[in-house]
Amino acid sequence: MNNKNVKIKNVKNLSNDWHKLNKVNFDYKFKNNDWNNTDRECYVTGNSACILLYNIKNKTIILTRQFRMPSYLNGNDDGMMIEVCAGLLDMDDPITCIKKEAEEETGYLIKEPIKVLEAFSSPGAITEKIYYFIAEYNHMMKINEGGGLLSEDEELEVLEFDFNLALKMITDGKIIDVKTILLLQYLRIQGIL
Repeated sequence: MNNKNVKIKNVKNLSNDWHKLNKVNFDYKFKNNDWNNTDRECYVTGNSACILLYNIKNKTIILTRQFRMPSYLNGNDDGMMIEVCAGLLDMDDPITCIKKEAEEETGYLIKEPIKVLEAFSSPGAITEKIYYFIAEYNHMMKINEGGGLLSEDEELEVLEFDFNLALKMITDGKIIDVKTILLLQYLRIQGIL
């Protein structure tokens, strides 16, 4: 944090439940040299990683389906989201995290995920940076049923889709998760599938 145009005055914790919610009071210097004092609420969520598993031979991908309360509160009829496998880093590095999440959520043992980018998910309100990965899969790599961990309040359905059908599901509004859309488009743009 070395922006000379920002002076953090105070950080007040508003909630420390599943994620932290802080209210940050800061001064910001505009181009005309005027300083403006403002407050912003920031969710401190920790960083995460996500992965899209793909099969070149069959032209298929693996996604998950699970309930997401924030989407439900914002008009997603049943709150169910079709997404790429993802999880919080916690104390892991991104590669260790995504290999573990892929096994827990999809049941596939991934050996060499390829990092394609990292990006902030919603920088106006959330501190989270997401590390995006892709990896090839085949049915020989399936070592369990997946579905997530009940100890983490997860209940996921593992789905295998034709790649072109998944792209159509974006247009049809059936896939509305930005991580998933980004990685599906990445595979298309790179000509991988």
